[in-house]
Amino acid sequence: MTPEVFSFPTSVFVPLGLAFFGLGTGYLIYGPQELFGFPERSPAVDWANGWYGVWMPGFLQFLCGTYILVGLTWFHVFKGAPLYAAGILTTVFGVHWFAIGLSRMRQGDMRVNGFMAIAFFLVSILGLIVFAEAGDIPVAILFVGLTCVYFSGIFSYFGIASPFSLRAQGFFHTITGLWLMYLTYGIVLDLALGWHLTI
Repeated sequence: MTPEVFSFPTSVFVPLGLAFFGLGTGYLIYGPQELFGFPERSPAVDWANGWYGVWMPGFLQFLCGTYILVGLTWFHVFKGAPLYAAGILTTVFGVHWFAIGLSRMRQGDMRVNGFMAIAFFLVSILGLIVFAEAGDIPVAILFVGLTCVYFSGIFSYFGIASPFSLRAQGFFHTITGLWLMYLTYGIVLDLALGWHLTI
């Protein structure tokens, strides 16, 4: 008996808008607080920030990355080798935000995040290499921002050159968060309305 093979059409509707918006929201919550010190850290503020961190950059990136990887490998509905990197990177960034959010909610020791920042600095450079080589300059710019976030985070989380390093991290969080909002608008307007924004 011959097994039945199902074939699905290729889709252009890659759910990257979820990842862009989720991470952008997280960055626009964390960044201004680090940059301006408002609202001031407290158990209640850390709980709220952590909860947002789990759901917006955490869950939305994890969902997007998993969706892309399943679409590429099981159903073959997405095409393009750089999407493999997008699936891997959004998944690992999502799980990373689960850890960051839960740690913030429980007011965990931030020095552990310093070691995490080294790993994510390196994975951000990986994303920069992939998307620059692929000619996707807007997403390569995103990974420049992420590289800066985690480079400054290494110093910030370890308390080196504080409070300057915390403000630097807040600045890069905020700027990168705004760029992520542009990418969200770009991908949604291009796919939903046929616009031709550079994304």
